[in-house]
Amino acid sequence: MNEQQVLSLSGNALLLIVLLSAPMLLSALVVGLIISILQATTQIQEQTLSFVPKIIATFLSILICGTWIASTLGSFTLKVFEYVANILKM
Repeated sequence: MNEQQVLSLSGNALLLIVLLSAPMLLSALVVGLIISILQATTQIQEQTLSFVPKIIATFLSILICGTWIASTLGSFTLKVFEYVANILKM
């Protein structure tokens, strides 16, 4: 394996990490923004108020996108194993 192949594989892995974590991060971001707006309008300054809704939104996004995440990660893992197996055959 040369440096270019390692960099390509690492770049693909980092892109996959960003792609697979996006649903959880975006759902927590949207819920946090909504809670912050509600806190600003009602002048409730409780810092711990946003934690439970964010956790619930994160778990719901995992439940909704879990099969997609698992299948995408599984196919990437199979591609990596096939790539390494092809290199070892050489």
